[in-house]
Amino acid sequence: MTAITNEEKIRYQRQLMISEIGETGQQRLKKASVMVIGAGGLGSPVLMYLAAAGVGRIGIVDSDEINTSNLQRQILYNSEDVTKPKAETAAARLRMMNPHVEVTAFPLRFTAENGASLLAGYDIAVDCCDNYSTRYVLCDATLKAGIPMVYGAVREFMGQASVFNYRGGPSYRDLYPEEMHLATADKSGPPGVAGPLPGMIGAVQACEVIKIITGAGEVLSGRLLQADMVNQRIEIISL
Repeated sequence: MTAITNEEKIRYQRQLMISEIGETGQQRLKKASVMVIGAGGLGSPVLMYLAAAGVGRIGIVDSDEINTSNLQRQILYNSEDVTKPKAETAAARLRMMNPHVEVTAFPLRFTAENGASLLAGYDIAVDCCDNYSTRYVLCDATLKAGIPMVYGAVREFMGQASVFNYRGGPSYRDLYPEEMHLATADKSGPPGVAGPLPGMIGAVQACEVIKIITGAGEVLSGRLLQADMVNQRIEIISL
């Protein structure tokens, strides 16, 4: 098991105090590798919390550049970052946050052609996509790779989160099997999103990653968390 240094013990002190994590769980986090697909509204909090938690190796896949309209919800970036590539800018920011974490940027789109090679060597994939077509590609790639897919999605004031492909549990296609029907929604353009909502759902995703790695608690496999922030209602539905 990967040893924890004295500096890391100080950095992660409040995390080490959690009985379900402790030093063994922190060692597992340090040894783990997580690929995050999408460095936007969901990806921002996911990446920040995973780096802060001490996940040893993080990959970031995103082909976009930062634009001004992103800044309302994509909290990794600021006004000076506009026109910069998201993946590389996010990677630089995470290295500043935690020098103990290895971060690799992949400034490209996740596709059926490159998915297997991008996921090779990673333990978990986090779905922070902003379109259905990429999400289906990621679903298939993670199933083939045999790794969990931690799902999150947001629209206006509504959000969802779940964990797919975990220990024989359901996949994204089991929840939403009508691929061609859903993929047509990509053509209508991105939906409106309340800024704090991706932060909330992204934090749930980050917690699920930490739980999968450390073995803490009950993972959201076979269950779908739905959040309605207009009416402040959260429910968990069995799949």
